[in-house]
Amino acid sequence: MQENEVTRPTIMEIDIKAFEENVNQIQKYVGNNITLIPIIKANGYGTFINTRIEVLNKFDIVAVALVDEAVTLRKLGYSKEILVINQPYIDEIEKISNYNITIGLSSNEFLDKIINTKNEIKVHLELETGMGRTGIDENDLEEYINKVKSCDKIVVQGVYSHMSSADFDDDYTNKQIEIFENGVNLIKKNFENLKYIHISASNGILNYKNAYYNATRPGIILYGYEPFEGAGLKIPLKPVCKLKSRITFLKEVPEGTSIGYSRKYITSKNSKIATIPIGYADGFRREYAKEGYVSINGQRAKIVGNICMDSFMADVTNIKDVKIGDDVYIWDNNIITLDEIAEKCNTINYEIMSTVSDRVPRIFK
Repeated sequence: MQENEVTRPTIMEIDIKAFEENVNQIQKYVGNNITLIPIIKANGYGTFINTRIEVLNKFDIVAVALVDEAVTLRKLGYSKEILVINQPYIDEIEKISNYNITIGLSSNEFLDKIINTKNEIKVHLELETGMGRTGIDENDLEEYINKVKSCDKIVVQGVYSHMSSADFDDDYTNKQIEIFENGVNLIKKNFENLKYIHISASNGILNYKNAYYNATRPGIILYGYEPFEGAGLKIPLKPVCKLKSRITFLKEVPEGTSIGYSRKYITSKNSKIATIPIGYADGFRREYAKEGYVSINGQRAKIVGNICMDSFMADVTNIKDVKIGDDVYIWDNNIITLDEIAEKCNTINYEIMSTVSDRVPRIFK
């Protein structure tokens, strides 16, 4: 979206150069012989970088979670490989074929359905190594392989799995890697020239260099944020986005004035209160109001009252030279960080970032 098309004061700023620098740092970290499969699901973790075809075209393969996300990329003009890492639904087979989409495969029911397919289906076999979500169980793998081999229209291009605890549990993760390697060895005996073998996402990339194989799936680190505390000490990351709005209303109120729904805040002195037009319908969570701050003119301003659907209020009594139109950063990656917001909302940075709603314009810089 171009800046001159936007009239709403609430926007997310996206720094494409920072994204590309993160890609370069990740490639340097894993080595040039390792293929990066960037995870651009959920609208690029909320950044909408998945809409920038000039960025996507720098990758030979990208990964999404949903078939419809892959279809959107095709309609944008991305012609290279797209991997849907979640097991698709049976009624999506026609879309998968029509749009030349590669899929993760582990469901028996899905496999039964595509065995009689007339069109070629490219797959990465997903192994269950301890995530407890989807994947082919190690005890069923040989039977599953034989079933796949019975259909000459299924092209096995890769094998993958998911580390569940690569940020904190060495023993469990190493056990997952062992199960994965056993599965890979069996699959290699049945399918030659596997193009992609991958188990490492952001945590695995940073903590398990022994598990790169020939491809990795960077996610949150592409966007410049830490998947665990201290990750930034291992690899230099540049946050790619800032969420900001502007002051649209200012008022001076006396002591004892109630602010917002349910009178959750009562002023204890004469105060200056700013109204900012971003609310929970934009993904600005109500939990943050309890102890939350925003950044105005380089200073921290306390959120007061409940966050509303479309706006919230902040106490700007001590903000120097404050006026209508001043920028208000929900996070600026400096005074207010994404991780601070996530911690105060009792969640993770992934969730805060990816749930900023579509009605917030994204501005690419």
